Amino acid sequence: MAQLWFPALLVLIGFIGLIWSADKFVAGSAAMANTFGISKLIIGLTIVAFGTSAPEVVVSLNAALRGAGDLAVGNALGSNLANIGLVLGVTAFIAVLPVQDHLLKIELPILLFVTALAGWFLSDANLSHQEGWILLALLPCVMGLIIWSKRHHPEEVEDEIPVMSRGAAIAWFMLGLIILIISSDLLVRGASELALAFGVSPLVIGLTVVAVGTSLPELAASVTSAIKGHYDIAIGNVIGSNLFNILAVMAIPGIIAPLDMEHAVFNRDFLAMGALTLILAIALYVSLLARRNKTRGAALGKPIGALLLALYAGYYVLLLG
Repeated sequence: MAQLWFPALLVLIGFIGLIWSADKFVAGSAAMANTFGISKLIIGLTIVAFGTSAPEVVVSLNAALRGAGDLAVGNALGSNLANIGLVLGVTAFIAVLPVQDHLLKIELPILLFVTALAGWFLSDANLSHQEGWILLALLPCVMGLIIWSKRHHPEEVEDEIPVMSRGAAIAWFMLGLIILIISSDLLVRGASELALAFGVSPLVIGLTVVAVGTSLPELAASVTSAIKGHYDIAIGNVIGSNLFNILAVMAIPGIIAPLDMEHAVFNRDFLAMGALTLILAIALYVSLLARRNKTRGAALGKPIGALLLALYAGYYVLLLG
């Protein structure tokens, strides 16, 4: 156990590097796109909206290349669990979150469909090359639908695009990307060594340490926005991030190195993620019915936040018990 300090240090440095570099990478990317005249709405819906998933994407790619595809799949499923149970649970507990109608008509049905498709692919405890490509091919289609939807609701998109020269934007983009890659390598290496030392599978490390760590940017952003009162897009951000995790993060190991997984990936982890997603959907639709019947705004508050946090904690008890 005395030798655990080194892989633990790699994980810690990896997390710090991922969070810092992801922020700079997104800022540089958004500013660079802005200098080329791309509209702030499109930048907000693509680079900024999915930028918080950059750590998951790079970690998944690195893990797949290192032959730790199960860690990558665990990262995708665990991040989705953390986004709903932890990020949305904490944010709803801090502030009442408004629910927009279009989320229930477009984004949420898409998430339910994509989640069901992922479950079908994982039900045989295998993620094939073809299945990975199918998931990734759906990404631009889904993004197109979301952009079409948001064009009618531009007020719900954050427009805080950093202002900097093209040279500075490119420099921050490159620096952020380089440190993002290095940090992900340190994190995957450290996490794999910790899994080996504790006698647990890389899948469990991906579902716990790596998933929570790579979800820290979403948690920090959501909590900060809630405290400032800018919480009207929190639900949309979580739905968008979860879509990206399934269609990109989970697809990567299937494309690079198709893998056989433990049956618990479907029987325990996917079903837990699917259940949380379904509970969120029911809560959103119930809130909409409440608004229509009582002429008040649909919203998620403390009871739903507490329920999501409790279910997330229960999943950890099941996973680590």
